[in-house]
Amino acid sequence: MATTTTGANRTAKKARGGPRFDLQQYVVYLGFLAIFLFFAVTLADDGFLTTRNLSNIVLQTAPATIMAIGLVFVLSAREIDLSFGSIVAVSALSAAIVMQEHSLFFGIVAGLGAGLVIGFVNGALVAWLGLPSFLVTLATMGLFAGVARSMTDLRSIPVINDAFTGFFGSGSLFGVPSLILWTLAAVIVGHFVYRESRFGAHVIATGDNPRAAQVSGIKVPRIRLAVMMISGLCAGLAGLLYAGRLQAAKYTLGESDLMTVIAAVIVGGTALGGGKGSVMGALVGSLLMGMLNNGLILMGLSVSDQMIVRGLIILAAVAISLRDTNR
Repeated sequence: MATTTTGANRTAKKARGGPRFDLQQYVVYLGFLAIFLFFAVTLADDGFLTTRNLSNIVLQTAPATIMAIGLVFVLSAREIDLSFGSIVAVSALSAAIVMQEHSLFFGIVAGLGAGLVIGFVNGALVAWLGLPSFLVTLATMGLFAGVARSMTDLRSIPVINDAFTGFFGSGSLFGVPSLILWTLAAVIVGHFVYRESRFGAHVIATGDNPRAAQVSGIKVPRIRLAVMMISGLCAGLAGLLYAGRLQAAKYTLGESDLMTVIAAVIVGGTALGGGKGSVMGALVGSLLMGMLNNGLILMGLSVSDQMIVRGLIILAAVAISLRDTNR
């Protein structure tokens, strides 16, 4: 058993990046540099390079980055999660509603707990019943979007707890905004777990070849359950960040993040077919998407034009991902 487990770990390490040149591994960094230089030149007189604008890009992408980290684990295990946008809304509303009657602590527990519970439901249906994660999360996306709407009859819930809004939104520590600190903490933890832990190796081995992983002693159903719960937890945290920054919770939170987060993860080097991913790449991909949205708005493009551009980027990223997988 020890020998076969070692073999799975070797497969996972190979999946993280072999010695050959991997275009997908670098495309996000090259793309980020190219788009940044393009906007820096064309929007030099429109305030793109101002400190305030660049910091706003980082702050606005914080929730998407957190969600992207969770999705890296899901895709690497050869699964998919389409429900994280709905989880964001349910988690934010749960925290806001609980804090109206109870303390800050219980509000945070309610928000993160909602994300974990929904992630557990998704994971249980996938891991124990063998249902396709695409169909499961497509169904729960609509289910919990409806739950979010019915929780408050489409009303926005104000978040007036100063400690909460400071901790998850407008606060700072030694001059560093709390949203950036949350992003850094999530990236560091996610990167370490993904690349350095046995669990991360098992996630990649599961996505690379589920049958071989099962034979080698890896509890594949348990891995599938775990990655869906990680995605739920990350979406729950993103919901708290949205509520803290906006000082309100609403059913529309996270509604428009599905395309952006998936694009960030795929552009960042995570393979659609599983077995390979990058938390750092997801971070850069998220920043790239945030910068792209910001630049397109400054250029005066309509919402429909922005959606077209994002769609084209996703198509290009998918083409690169599939090309790299089929080599």
